[in-house]
Amino acid sequence: MKIFVFLFPQFNFSAPKEEAYFKMLSEDELLACRMKDTNLRNKKGRLSLLLTKSGSHENVSPEKKPPAKPNHIAPDLAMRWSDSFEELLSHPDGVEVFTRFLRTQFSEENIEFWLACEDFKTTESATKLLSKAKQIHAIFIDKEAPKEINIDHSTKATIEKNILRPNKSCFDVAQDKIYSLMKRDCYPRFLTSDIYLTLTKRTGPPAMTRRRSRSFVFNERPEGTAAW
Repeated sequence: MKIFVFLFPQFNFSAPKEEAYFKMLSEDELLACRMKDTNLRNKKGRLSLLLTKSGSHENVSPEKKPPAKPNHIAPDLAMRWSDSFEELLSHPDGVEVFTRFLRTQFSEENIEFWLACEDFKTTESATKLLSKAKQIHAIFIDKEAPKEINIDHSTKATIEKNILRPNKSCFDVAQDKIYSLMKRDCYPRFLTSDIYLTLTKRTGPPAMTRRRSRSFVFNERPEGTAAW
């Protein structure tokens, strides 16, 4: 007895176009294929079970998240960050926590750009200055940039002109604008976020609740009318 098994050479890019779209297999050949497939699935199942028991799946799982860092920031230090935005950014832990907050707001590109500019201004080598300028432009300024910041077209055009012969101030205008944006918009929200309030051991403002009250309407009796 012959059994038709359909094959699809279009999924094999090395297969010639004129290759047949089906092949005839005997019962013995078909049984051998099924046994081979069953053995392969059993091996995968045993390997998965072995990984589960040994715990080694924690090392290979792409979805495994690293453990959260222990909170080592003293509450009194975190409290000082509410004095000013400058105070927050002057402390490495403050920058790290603020960056973590911005990730929850999907705007971490702002602090990353600001930090990249701070590093750029400390570069002494002209060769490295050019290399870093092109890198910052590719990551944060270009219209196809993976972490494009929100700046106006005129500022972008000025930067693209300046990075041809970069100096330490070629990103200053854009950096100042992003700094003002974070200070005006992101910083106030950071101070009321759970991330910050947890560090300071404080709670957020109490939620406003409506109190239901009974209302009574009294109709004044016009003068000269009889009482009810």
